[in-house]
Amino acid sequence: MFEMIIPRIAFLEVHDGTELPVDFHNQYHTHLYCHRGSIKFLLNDKKLHCKKGEFLFWFAESSISNISFSSNFKASILLVEKKFLYNNVPDQSWSIDAILYSRQFPIKPITNDSDKQKILSNFRSIYDRFLETDHRFYEEALKLQMQIFILEMWHTFANMYERHKRTLQTGTLYENFTQLLQQYCMQEREVQFYSTKLHITAKYLNQVCKNNTGITASEWIQRYTKERIIFLLQNKNLNIAEIANRMNFSSRSFFTRYVKKQIGVTPSEYRKRLEDRNKK
Repeated sequence: MFEMIIPRIAFLEVHDGTELPVDFHNQYHTHLYCHRGSIKFLLNDKKLHCKKGEFLFWFAESSISNISFSSNFKASILLVEKKFLYNNVPDQSWSIDAILYSRQFPIKPITNDSDKQKILSNFRSIYDRFLETDHRFYEEALKLQMQIFILEMWHTFANMYERHKRTLQTGTLYENFTQLLQQYCMQEREVQFYSTKLHITAKYLNQVCKNNTGITASEWIQRYTKERIIFLLQNKNLNIAEIANRMNFSSRSFFTRYVKKQIGVTPSEYRKRLEDRNKK
C-alpha cells in the first residue's frame, strides 16, 4: 500500500466546508479567520461558536465534531500538516504555555483591522513560500518561514495571553495554583512545592482543587506534566535524554518509568507508535 502524500501547506477560501480536504482536522493544524457568517462545532463535547471578525485555531487530532456553517459563511483558512508545524516550533521559553493557552481558548476576537491584515498576510506569506518550489534552498527557506509564521502569530496574540496571565495572578487560590503549575510543572511535580509557594499545606491545596474542579492538585500536576511530555516527544529534534533533562528528571531511566506510568508506554514506544501511525 502506498503512503498518501498530502501537501504540507494549504490556503483556502471556504464557504460551506466542501472546499476542505477529507479528514483535515486530523491531518492538519487549522488556522481560520472568519470574514462573515459563523461556524459552530463541538470541541471535547463543548459547544463553541466562531463568528465574523474572530480567529480560530484547531490543533490536529483535536476532538472536533458536529461542524456546521451558516449560509453566508466565508473564511480564509490556512492548513499546516501536523508534523511539519510541530517540527518547526521555535524553542522559546513560553512556547508550551502559549500552545496550552491556545488549546484552552481556540477562538480569539480580532478587534482591529491591523491585526486582521497581519493574520491574512501571514497566511499568504507561508503559502507563497510553500509554492516557491524552484527556490535553491527550498526546504531551509520553508522551515524558516514556518518559524517566522509561528512567531508572528504569537506576537499578534501576545497581549491576550498576557492579560490571561494577569487575571490568574489576581484570582483565587486555585487560579494562582494553575498559574504556578503553568510556570513550574516542567521541573516541579510535588504538591508540596506549590503549596509552599501559596503558603498553605499540601492537604489544603488538594482540597481547594478538589472543591473547584473535582480533581486534586496532584492529579492536575500529572495532567499538565503529561501534556508537556507528549508535546516534547512529538518534537523529533529533541532526543529522550534531552527531554528528561529539560523536565528535571534525575535520570533517563526514571523519566522512562514516569512516562510509562502516565501514558502506558515508554518514550521510545510512544515515538515508534507515532512513526507507525504517520506511515499509514
